[in-house]
Amino acid sequence: MRRKKNKFSSVFPKNLNIHFFDYKLFTAIIFLTLVGLSFLYSASSALAYSKTQSTLFYVKKQLLWSVFSIGIMLFISFIDIEKARIFIPLITVITIILLVITLFMPPIQNTRRWIPLGFMNFQTSEFAKVAFVLYLSDYIDRNYSKIRRLKFFIKPTIIIALMLLLIALEPDIGTPALLFIIAIAVFFIYGAKISHIMTPFIAGISLIVLEIMRHPYRIERMKSFISPWDDPTGKSFQIVQSLVAIGSGWWFGKGPGNSIMKLNYLPESHTDFIFPIIAEEIGFLGVLFILCLFLYVFFRSVKIAKRSTSSFLSILTISSALLITAQSLFNMAMSSGLTPTKGLPLPFFSYGGSSIITTMMLLGFILNTSLRRKNI
Repeated sequence: MRRKKNKFSSVFPKNLNIHFFDYKLFTAIIFLTLVGLSFLYSASSALAYSKTQSTLFYVKKQLLWSVFSIGIMLFISFIDIEKARIFIPLITVITIILLVITLFMPPIQNTRRWIPLGFMNFQTSEFAKVAFVLYLSDYIDRNYSKIRRLKFFIKPTIIIALMLLLIALEPDIGTPALLFIIAIAVFFIYGAKISHIMTPFIAGISLIVLEIMRHPYRIERMKSFISPWDDPTGKSFQIVQSLVAIGSGWWFGKGPGNSIMKLNYLPESHTDFIFPIIAEEIGFLGVLFILCLFLYVFFRSVKIAKRSTSSFLSILTISSALLITAQSLFNMAMSSGLTPTKGLPLPFFSYGGSSIITTMMLLGFILNTSLRRKNI
């Protein structure tokens, strides 16, 4: 008698060795999530109470999104991504369509970055990060033998440029800049000629400069970045308050929950500017520990990628790890006045359902790769 075929057999491969699952990385992810929730509670409690009479409003919502996101991460960890590659072109097209639809949505805070779904505002640029790493990794893997040729860049340049342009029109310059840098870095890592990379690099930088010049508020933002103390109570208020929060933390901080700046002195202290609150409460040494956690996730991911039995998954792991780490570093640099304010959330820490879902999906790709490697 022929055995009935399991309908999930094509989704979950049979030859997975659960002992290869990277529990060290998984533990670091859970730990970062818990630490992030604790700091989000501290950073958002005053704002939450002023709006809802409950200090737990934001952290409860983020906890639900975190649990849901971890479930997505684990699901992705065990599916057969190699077989699912056939859907990458469809995912890319759907992403571009969603980015176009986003431009026609009602503005929120003078930007069109979200599609209202009732239970949440879906930020399409976050989902675009997932589509971006999938498309980039798939294209490089399928065309690796041509990576040293100039024509190799024609198709990905068109697709990626279209995605980044649509995000920039929301307007959002931070996400396109981040993804652009990741694309250049991944191309370089996998052997593209520097002379070939320079063409899209120069074009990309030129477009970023033009986009900045097109919006007067971005010019003012650049001025406040260059000389923040010229207008500390006006256009540079946010970055100056951020620097004050970071500086007041000194070496050991004021202690968990003891931030002053979170009491409505620092705008967006529970979202893009949560890092200054962290620095204020746990100081330089505490921030150094947080940074080490991010770097551990990155280098653990690199180790997994090196041992991967799949070239596609290896590229996907490197791309995902680079994206998470670079975004974390850019957020910290932005809050410290080292780069212009870009509106990039700090993974694991900033409030936002779309952000935590995207982060966990990227980590799901990395954990999936860990199941297809030699033991580390």
